Amino acid sequence: MSAQSEFLWYIPNDVKAGHRGDTADPNHNSIATLTDQAQALERHGWRGALIGSGWGRPDTFTVAAALAARTETFEPLIAIRPGYWQPAHFASAAATLDQLTSGRVRINIVTGTDNLAAYGDGEADPSQRYARTKEFMRLVRRLWSEEYVTYAGEHFRVANSTAAPRISPRGERRHPKLYFGGASDAAERVAATEADVQLFWGEPLADVKERITRLGDLSWRLDRDLAPLEFGLRITTVVRETSREAWAVAEAKVAEMARQAGAGWNDHGPPIAVGQRRLLDLQSRGDVLDDNLYTAPGKYGAAGAGTTWLVGSAEEVAASLQKYRALGIRTFILSDTPYLAEIERQGRTLLPLLRAPEAT
Repeated sequence: MSAQSEFLWYIPNDVKAGHRGDTADPNHNSIATLTDQAQALERHGWRGALIGSGWGRPDTFTVAAALAARTETFEPLIAIRPGYWQPAHFASAAATLDQLTSGRVRINIVTGTDNLAAYGDGEADPSQRYARTKEFMRLVRRLWSEEYVTYAGEHFRVANSTAAPRISPRGERRHPKLYFGGASDAAERVAATEADVQLFWGEPLADVKERITRLGDLSWRLDRDLAPLEFGLRITTVVRETSREAWAVAEAKVAEMARQAGAGWNDHGPPIAVGQRRLLDLQSRGDVLDDNLYTAPGKYGAAGAGTTWLVGSAEEVAASLQKYRALGIRTFILSDTPYLAEIERQGRTLLPLLRAPEAT
């Protein structure tokens, strides 16, 4: 794979122990445990980690700031929802953390519904939520790059607003990248015009290729005025020394998931989003697609990036990820449980293969 590829992990940030089969340790979300994971990511060559978000979870931005303070190179990909934040407040908070960490902040914008009433978000209509997200992303980017911004939109207003401290350009990086997911028509229009990186879940290669092509065409038709849209893959990777061992582990995990009716695996509640429906529909095409894309977890309650898994030896999983890279995927966000043990295992066995000269 190209040296331009980036490899991140996932930190679930959940008050409940045992997330997606993780070790059910009562201290699973303590600062000590989370710091162990972030520092292990540094030691084993990962760039950083996506930190999960949702009402009823610890505040993601606070967790990210705490972990950044205890690490040197770890880059948090902080999941946030526009319904939680006003754009100017968020722009200032993110600029502050970016300045304190010497440019280590990344942002994942989440539009999907949550427990809206619990935090006072009255916008439940999907089309309006995506319209709000579009305004939020455009306004935050302006607040990071301009001074005395005045804006009056359908959802947000600011007058003579300047976010401080100012974002310091670092080479080609002008500000933190905005990552975004979603597969509906409305989501793709937001991605095509406003996102820096579109994240996909683990769909088959042909499906990802079709979506990349469609988003490229849409960017052109909607007169995108930013740098070309980049693409990332968020997927579970089950890696062992041999293919046989990896499949035995994966099948045992699915059997346990079935026994517990998916408890701890689904943190994407109803309604089912378009992207989630695409993953669940893969089951009708078989339990294993492409070389080693395992769809069975979705039958038993897995959701999001846990719905489909790449399973195999390090060589087999690396070969599959290289095929996604050949389609144009640049950022890879991987994970498996137990999280800490797999940070180390996959950092030791998988990452060197993905960075090897023959992978370019």
